[in-house]
Amino acid sequence: MLEHKKEIETRDDVFLLVSSFYDKVRVEPTLGPFFNRVINDWPKHIEHLTTFWQTSLLFSKTLENRYTGNPIEAHIKVDKENEQAISELHFGLWLNLWIETIDENFKGDIAEMAKRRARKMASFLYLNIFESRQSH
Repeated sequence: MLEHKKEIETRDDVFLLVSSFYDKVRVEPTLGPFFNRVINDWPKHIEHLTTFWQTSLLFSKTLENRYTGNPIEAHIKVDKENEQAISELHFGLWLNLWIETIDENFKGDIAEMAKRRARKMASFLYLNIFESRQSH
């Protein structure tokens, strides 16, 4: 079987990763209902997260492709709006689907960096969500 995996090099590559990943998230039995309830505009969300990951992985700092936003605040807000229902299970499922999607489509140093950054981000976001629960 021929392998058609490539390195993550362009915004189109990042878009493929993000959109393929969220296609899986939307139908995953635990994550799907949660994400589908929270996200009202999927195309806008996919574009926003493509920009986030493009900035993170490809160091894109051009004005038209620079991520602006606060992922910590966004996740804390979603947790509060959902009665603090986000758990380590959600982050574990999210991370497993992310890694699976990368492995299906990509290979190379940037693909490995995408896995490492997602692991760090999952831990960092969950710790910040947990910390925010303690302060309120």
